[in-house]
Formats: sequence, structure tokens, C-alpha cells
Amino acid sequence: KMSDEYSIKPEVVKKNESMTEDWPLLLKGYDKLNVKTGHFTPLPEGFSPIARPIDELKNYGVINLDKPANPSSHEVVAWVKKILKVEKTGHSGTLDPKVTGCLIVCVNRATRLVKAQQSAGKEYVAIVKLHAPIESENKLIKALDTLTGAVFQRPPLISAVKKVLRVRTIYENKLIEYDPEKEMGIFWVNCQAGTYIRTQCVHIGYYTGTGAHMLELRRVRSGALKEDETMVTMHDVMDAQWFYDNFGDETYLRRVIMPLEVLLVGYKRIVVKDTTVNAICYGAQLMLPGVLRFEEGIEIGKEVVLITTKGEAVALAIAQMTTSVIATCDHGTVAKIKRVIMDRELYPKKWGKGPYALKKQQFIKEGKLDKYGRATETTPEVWKEIFENPSKNVKVLEVDNDDTAKQLIAEDQQMEAEAAEAVEAAEVAEEPKKEKKEKKDKKKKKKAEEVEEVEEVEEVEEV
Repeated sequence: KMSDEYSIKPEVVKKNESMTEDWPLLLKGYDKLNVKTGHFTPLPEGFSPIARPIDELKNYGVINLDKPANPSSHEVVAWVKKILKVEKTGHSGTLDPKVTGCLIVCVNRATRLVKAQQSAGKEYVAIVKLHAPIESENKLIKALDTLTGAVFQRPPLISAVKKVLRVRTIYENKLIEYDPEKEMGIFWVNCQAGTYIRTQCVHIGYYTGTGAHMLELRRVRSGALKEDETMVTMHDVMDAQWFYDNFGDETYLRRVIMPLEVLLVGYKRIVVKDTTVNAICYGAQLMLPGVLRFEEGIEIGKEVVLITTKGEAVALAIAQMTTSVIATCDHGTVAKIKRVIMDRELYPKKWGKGPYALKKQQFIKEGKLDKYGRATETTPEVWKEIFENPSKNVKVLEVDNDDTAKQLIAEDQQMEAEAAEAVEAAEVAEEPKKEKKEKKDKKKKKKAEEVEEVEEVEEVEEV
């Protein structure tokens, strides 16, 4: 009889709660990310997005503004720029003058995210006015259901864009309320960026057979931000800046301006080492040695956000590897930079510290290379080849003695020669196989030609 001490018994398995679910923005669920390596040199530079100094927050901030009716989006953004006394502002998608609701205003460096947010999905609530009564609201519901999916649209005449027929996707339509006496309906729509709700209302009129036009429109979501989350008015912006100017109170300004990372929470994340950050800010590709952690579900060609260990967004990039490849490889390009967000030199420069760079700097100081690092007449012959192809002669860069360098190069050349001989021997061994294959292919081709000739003769005889 076996002892019960070592047997597995039924039990309720509790799901491990994440330690980082309450962490802010891009660090949420950090412990669930795949770990590439845990070894890196933390640097004191940089700031956590929610603890940035007020000047830095203004430099990397966004505002979820409730656009008032009548002024254009361009006017509103210009007013915000004047109130906050900043250099640049931009918005994530134009709203017509009479339209109200979510207008994401990006400040200074955050304007680099404007293009990404303009293409994000939008949600609207609209009031449509029918030109004649309909039998029941079911007819209106049916019209909205029909207008779901890919639809053709031509911009309204009042729009300041080229009137070209285009295809836009409407993900979902929902009738909220219909008043048969006033012949008016309120509906909610979730659609692709660039969809004209005014044109949508005209199409509703075509389907109901009564004709229709749009009375009012309000945007309730733009990309990642909704109207019921952190939305502020123009008065809030002005009051917050006034409080800061007169009393030095940052509280209200921090309520109005959010870190730009709030716009990127929907992207797949790759955490990079602090020593990698400045190179990325100069446009360098992200290589595997610079990766600390990465998220599940990364696909080639998709946009990802590169973040620091403090949760700051460094850049938007195009993935060159999938999650599984990142986990299994030890070299290669992980992502190519699409848009750099962070300022250069916020993190210190950490490249140019390797053996090749140090040797080059030494030769420039000694006058053996020109100031651009190019070979001159005084450059030793043994080093000219090395500087032309540094990756090939990594060992040589670590020595100071020219004789040792020559010996290492000779060894490399000998190894290359042996490898070339091995390749030639393999090719010679494969030649008889190639000849046999060629003979077989010739025989098959000849037989096929003979069959074709016989068929042609038979056809002629039949005629």
C-alpha cells in the first residue's frame, strides 16, 4: 500500500494576482512581460511619467479637451498654445466648427504622436432629422444595421477637402432614442478615422426613403481617450495656468495635462535598457542585446512602443521579430524606429565605448587617422584592413602590439582559407550528383518533346 504523504490531492488553484496591476500606464502588468534578461545598468536620468517636473510634463503632455461649438479645431489649439505658453501644439483629428467633444491636444514633444492618433478609431453621438415620418423606429434601426461595415462616402460640400469617393469602415451603429413626433433620432456610431457622420445621416435618409440630415454631433471617444475620462474644458485650462502663474500651485495643471503615455497603452511594449535609450533617440535600430522585457503577441510589421524601465515612451517602432523569435534568438534587429518621441541627451550617450571605437579615438588623437576617423598615410597598414571591416577582426582590436595584431590576422586568414577549401571539397563531392540530375532532366525533356510531336501528327491525320 502506497503512502498518502506523496500523492497529489485535488485542490482549488488560486490564480496568482499580478504585483504590478496597479502600476501606472505602460508599466501596468510589468511582471507578466516575457524576460529576455535581468542584467542592465540603471541610470538616474529620466522621470517616471506621473512624477515628471511640471516643465517636463508640459513638454511631454496631452490634453483631452472638450471642444466648444463654433470655433474651429485650429483656433482652439492656437488658444491652448497661447494660454500654456508653449512652443508647439497639435490635435488628433479635426472637428467641424459646430461639432463638440473629444479633441486630443498634444503639447511640444507629444505632437509627434498626432499622426498615430489621427488614424485611431472614433466614436460619435449624433442627432439625425428625418424629412418625413416613418412607420416605426425599426425602419431606422434596419437602416443603421445596413450601414455597418465598409461603406462608400463622398465628403460633404461644406468640408474643406477634395470631394473624392472613398471607402470607410463603420464598426458599429446603435439607435439610442427616436421621437416620432419630431421625426428625430439619436444614434451612437463607432467608426474608422475619416468617416463623415454628416454623410452617414444623408445615407440613413436614402435607406428610410424620407431623406435626412444631421442636426448635432458630439465626439465621445478619440483613440484611447473618452469623454468621461479626464476631459477638461477651455475654462479649466485657463484657470489651471492662472493658478500656477499666480500661486505656483501645480495641482490643477497636473489635472489638466496628462503624460503622453496615456495615448500608447494599447500598443505592444518592449522594455529597453537605459544604456540603449539615447542611441534610439538618434534613430538607431533596436537590437536584441538592448531588450530587457517584451510583450506577448508581437508580430512582424506591427507597431510597438519602446519604453524605459521607468515607464517613459522612447519611440514608436515597427517590429522585425515575433515574440517567439525574440525569446529564442541572441542577435538581430528587433525593431526599426518609426517615430522618436523622447528628446536626445535626456539619457547619457553610452555608445562608442567598445574596443573598436576606443582604438579609433586613440589613433585620431595620435594623428594616425584624420578627424573623421578615415585612414591616412600615417595609418599602420595592419590597421587599415581592421578599420575597413571591424566586425571581422574583433579580437585584433583588443591588442596594442602590432606584431600580435598581425599574428591574429594571419590566423583569421588561415581559418578562412581552410573554410574555403572545405566548401570547395563539398562542391566537388556534389558535382557527380548534379550531373546525374541534369542527365535525368534532359531525358524527361526529350520524352515530353517526342510525345508532343506524336500528338501533333495525330491531330493532322484527323483533319
